Amino acid sequence: MKKLFVILTVALIFVGCEVVEKSEMGGHLWIGDSTFVHTTVDATQLLDGNLRAKVDGEWQDFTLLELPQEFLEWNIEYRKEVIQGIMKGDMPNLEGPHNGIIATHGYKRGDSQFRVNNAIKGLGFLPKPENIEELIQRMKDTSEEGFPVKLDVLMDFYNNAEDIFDMTKQVSLELYANPKRGTQTFLNQMTDPTSVIVFMAIPTYKLKTIAYLLHPKNPNLTEYEKNVVEYINLIHSYFHGDFPVDFTAAIYNVVEVYDSSPGKQKGMGTRIVP
Repeated sequence: MKKLFVILTVALIFVGCEVVEKSEMGGHLWIGDSTFVHTTVDATQLLDGNLRAKVDGEWQDFTLLELPQEFLEWNIEYRKEVIQGIMKGDMPNLEGPHNGIIATHGYKRGDSQFRVNNAIKGLGFLPKPENIEELIQRMKDTSEEGFPVKLDVLMDFYNNAEDIFDMTKQVSLELYANPKRGTQTFLNQMTDPTSVIVFMAIPTYKLKTIAYLLHPKNPNLTEYEKNVVEYINLIHSYFHGDFPVDFTAAIYNVVEVYDSSPGKQKGMGTRIVP
């Protein structure tokens, strides 16, 4: 009997450790082992340019704002130059508008003493709702073409960027989070969606945003949200090659914009939007 008690006690300890570990690594944020819902963001008014989010423990209202013209000119022209360079055989640089450095906070993972985190994510633009299905179809129609054709398609996107893209957003993918291991960015954004993006470039811009995460297997996604997940995954594979699964989509909704360029009178962290 004593031996049985010891065995049961040890078993409970191990079960308890597994529960704690799953909780500390974010497993409790998932529905089973398949999907999640971003419960700290209310995006029911997103298409109207508004959302609610739980920031610093309180539900707050946010109005989305368009990225300023100076940011768009820098971002789009840089992307076009990169495509032109790739066409000539040049490798793209790491700096610039594609690789955003994203700061988040809110969740103390079990292997850290800190809630704050920083990570580099590949970023891009999201089409306006009325354009997204057309751009998805265009990529599907040319998915088997050679790389030069795909680069021409991407160049056409950027040549018409201000007509086809939603300038209140940047988007990315969460490639590595799963029920057994939550990335710190994912855990933070699920807890508090505040996300601040800085680009390593001159000029330097800082975007203060509310992140909204969409899992492809969430059965409650709206038609627009399904298109968003498909588009971001498709444009990622369009350039980098096919992947066996669709990844979590991240929409970074722009609330404030700063010019952090050094040596500029209106730079050095000056808020330019709104």
